[in-house]
Amino acid sequence: MIGTVFRTEDAPAGERFDRWRELIGHSRANDTSSPHAADFRAELRVMELGPVTVWQTSFSPARFRRSPRRIRRNDAELYHLSLLTEGGLTLAQEHGGTATIGRGGLLVDSSWQACESHTYAPDPTAEGRPGVVAGVGVDLPKALLPLPPHQAERLLGHGLSVRDGTGALLADFLIGIGRQADTLRPADAPRLGTVTLDLVSSFFAQALDAETGLPPETRHEVLGRRIRAFIRQHLSDPELTPAAVAAAHHISLSHLHRVFGERSPGETVAAWIRSQRLERIRADLADPALRTVPIHVLAGRWGMPRASHVTRAFRAAYGVSPRDYRHQALSEQA
Repeated sequence: MIGTVFRTEDAPAGERFDRWRELIGHSRANDTSSPHAADFRAELRVMELGPVTVWQTSFSPARFRRSPRRIRRNDAELYHLSLLTEGGLTLAQEHGGTATIGRGGLLVDSSWQACESHTYAPDPTAEGRPGVVAGVGVDLPKALLPLPPHQAERLLGHGLSVRDGTGALLADFLIGIGRQADTLRPADAPRLGTVTLDLVSSFFAQALDAETGLPPETRHEVLGRRIRAFIRQHLSDPELTPAAVAAAHHISLSHLHRVFGERSPGETVAAWIRSQRLERIRADLADPALRTVPIHVLAGRWGMPRASHVTRAFRAAYGVSPRDYRHQALSEQA
């Protein structure tokens, strides 16, 4: 497991809000208040990934104010990213400019600019308790971003889209870290921090139309992730081949193999496509809701319409035929 976990339910009622506020203040120096302080609810996991901090949280609506006095007391210069998965957030900068984001939005600000923000929760629960705001935050040192500060600062105080492109990769990665945190090891943290920095850098560069200014290794890392995401999204297409993947990313086939090989030495693009399809087929075979769907239909859904080819590939990968695997998996669930 990586990260420090805090839940208000584990603390005395009178101390919950103050403890949460103290933990948030370690990386985001704000004066924090909440109309729900007396009955505050929050969960927080703080993950130190090398010099990058990622925190996953849900909390009762609150207000945050970063004053010039607070800024003077905190020497660190950090970019802050806030990705919302529930609720809404409005940020107003001291020198003008207001931005509002909702669920699925991402907002960028910094530790050296005075601002005030407040969060909104969804409708109250069935029990009448107020809803909570939820999301993922990223704090990274200004000095580590491989972009000129005068360019990056153009994004401060703005809400940005993470629906597609590098933004979608970044959002999926950050949410995925939180989901897998209990299975990750402390030794994984530095690598995860590097990947986070690469994705944030590419996300900023794409928003600024400055991708050519990124280091080659950062561009390759992000391109590799973009390629894998594209493959996962198009597994159902039987025409998905290495050539089709290369064409979709406007790169040569040799460049595709080179970028792919940097992250998966010894594994070809075609082999990875096949393994991903087989994993989806295996999951479907073990699903009781799909027990009556013929195997060739399940395979066809994942871009493998030839039954004989599926059987050979499945047996080579898992040591058993698709039919026998389904029987075994469903019997164990009975």
